[in-house]
Amino acid sequence: MQVTTFGVIGAGQMGSGIAQIAATSGLSVILHDISDEFVARGLSLISDNLLKSVKKGKITENEQAAILKRISTSSDLLNMKTADFVVEAASENEDIKFDIFKKLDEICPPHAILASNTSSIPIGRIASRTGRPDKVIGMHFMNPVPVMKLVEIIRALPTSDETYQITIELSKKMGKTPASAADFPGFIANRILLPMINEAIFCLYQGVGSEESIDTVMKLGMNHPMGPLALADLIGLDTCLAILTTLHQGLGDQKYRPCPLLRQYVEAGWLGRKSGRGFYSY
Repeated sequence: MQVTTFGVIGAGQMGSGIAQIAATSGLSVILHDISDEFVARGLSLISDNLLKSVKKGKITENEQAAILKRISTSSDLLNMKTADFVVEAASENEDIKFDIFKKLDEICPPHAILASNTSSIPIGRIASRTGRPDKVIGMHFMNPVPVMKLVEIIRALPTSDETYQITIELSKKMGKTPASAADFPGFIANRILLPMINEAIFCLYQGVGSEESIDTVMKLGMNHPMGPLALADLIGLDTCLAILTTLHQGLGDQKYRPCPLLRQYVEAGWLGRKSGRGFYSY
């Protein structure tokens, strides 16, 4: 199957990044969100990113214009009826994702592959909400999408070899390095990353160190480019809590129990960079 039209559900930071790299790779892109306002905001993020690339000499103004021309916007899910491949990048909430996939299954053509950018929810659980489980797969991009080279590819039990191979090749076409993961909660990246972030939050909660001390130890002592608390703010504390909750419930191990301080911050609306306040102020 040839993928020429690529749909993205969700025009936030992740969705807009996915749309940008898809359009940059030459695909026709449909960027969708629940309102014109959200879509416009996503398109603005893409325009800003491309402008920075022009100023750095990475692309020309003509290439910038061509990339933007390949992106159409949508606030009506019915527009996905022409898509060959759709990536869902909505909130990390099972009910929201289940509803989206049920509707996409009804709208998209029979050959279309439906992928989820979920950080932790098992793909098989999502696939079971459709009538095409063999064409459902996980395609977990890293943030920020235009910069990070990795994409996790997660096969559910019913995912076909054809769906898997098409997704691998599509990842490479977008300039990414695909890594395969089994369909367990959290997959590889977040099963390793989130417990580390959670332990850093426990260190703060128990007074082992300040935000700055904890992040400095991990940056200078472990050579991490960003400390775990600053990284949590970048990911979004609500997203971190959702992933840890999925790990805790799905694997049944107390080591994945979210730190009470993380839950308190989320309940207070301190979600990190996107809200202006998390472990740090922005």
